[in-house]
Amino acid sequence: MMDLRHWIHGESVSARDQGWISVTDPATGQVFARCVAGNSSDIELAVQSAKSAFPAWSQTATAERVAALERFASVVDAHRDELATLESRDGGKPITRAREVEIPRVAENLRFFASALRHEHSDAFTSSPEVIHWTHRRPRGVAGCISPWNLPLYLLSWKIAPALAAGCTVVAKPSEITPATATRFAELSGEAGLPPGVLNIVHGRGSEAGAALVEHPDVPTISFTGGTATGKAIAKACGEQFKRVSLELGGKNPFVVFADADLDQAATEAARAAFSNTGQICLCGSRILVEQSVLPDFQEKLLKATAALRVGDPASEESQIGSMVSEPHYQKVKQAIESAPGTVLCGGGRPADLPERCREGWFLAPTILTDLPETCSTEQEEIFGPVASLRGFVDEADAIRLANATSYGLAASLWTKDLDRAHRLVHRIEAGVIWINAWMIRDLRTPFGGAKQSGLGREGGIESVHFFQEPAGVTLRLGSSS
Repeated sequence: MMDLRHWIHGESVSARDQGWISVTDPATGQVFARCVAGNSSDIELAVQSAKSAFPAWSQTATAERVAALERFASVVDAHRDELATLESRDGGKPITRAREVEIPRVAENLRFFASALRHEHSDAFTSSPEVIHWTHRRPRGVAGCISPWNLPLYLLSWKIAPALAAGCTVVAKPSEITPATATRFAELSGEAGLPPGVLNIVHGRGSEAGAALVEHPDVPTISFTGGTATGKAIAKACGEQFKRVSLELGGKNPFVVFADADLDQAATEAARAAFSNTGQICLCGSRILVEQSVLPDFQEKLLKATAALRVGDPASEESQIGSMVSEPHYQKVKQAIESAPGTVLCGGGRPADLPERCREGWFLAPTILTDLPETCSTEQEEIFGPVASLRGFVDEADAIRLANATSYGLAASLWTKDLDRAHRLVHRIEAGVIWINAWMIRDLRTPFGGAKQSGLGREGGIESVHFFQEPAGVTLRLGSSS
């Protein structure tokens, strides 16, 4: 059994109270590791380590910070297969996804923000021949980064990389459900030569370690990705201390298909958007809205595309969809399906023909529901599983109304050949990320975040680096020293 410990000041550290949390392989239901159960004492130790490392790291030359991040990326590349195996086992995700998508993105995050740092510039203005104004940005101090279980290292590194690039030191709290890759990532930071205290990882439950990190007075910046309810609590706690906070929260995203769209392509992408990573991505298109005149044809194509998805053992190279991440989450999603006041078009239970080793795992077949009331919880609340609804709309106005008919506003995917229409919809859809005739094509230079209850702030691009920095307007009057 693996023992997963904190990483504090460049060393593997046990929890102060010696508590442990079991870590289960969701594909088999078997415990394969345990991680330390950190609390406020462990957070205190990590914050003090980060504080002690901050003066030197924040004053490190830009070229040296760039080189450190690039070395780190190369070390991650060298351990790609090892990290992918851990990620697959920890989260029940297909090994091909972990190896070909998620772990390469970790290295890309590090390299991207190294490049962003290399090309960063400051605005400067002259208001007269003698007066120059410019923006100076300084690192804000210790950054607290809290990440979820669905894309564990992919999202954790997306927070850590810009914080380090900005000159901050970091205390990160990964999900206790999927702690394995964060542990190894921290160890690899040492191999890459990151100075002790610059990156610290503390394991533990959100109610204990996470809350202690958010509330710590020496952590002025918090970046959180996770559920909306937790995000509200974090926003309140940060507000009381005037901390800067970024919240990337849930989504109930519309996938809107007009009659003039390429229906074959749209159906294939709708299935991918709904069920990738077993539907456990905040950007998943969980509400499929189709123009009424083509709904029967589209439904047939969607069911065919969904049936073609291979659900199976995450360790198999053939599997496209793995298990749910944990038994509690499996039960929650299963209950949402069973209580839905509509018609099940496909799925609804465990997939057939699972291999013997996965008989006790937490698998759900891709599920499509229809005939749901617009205001029911199935249509309004984030389920975060392999569950999508299918509904028709009458015209463009109806499509906009339905697309905006939830409290969330994270993402939307619009399918039409009429680019004038697409342009109109971009102005009226309440979402922070909008794709046109596409889904999940990302460029790290673009801002990422949501509207309404999908969050506060933006990640991505130079904005991610600036989030961890404090701007100051500086004015110099030339000749004033003479």
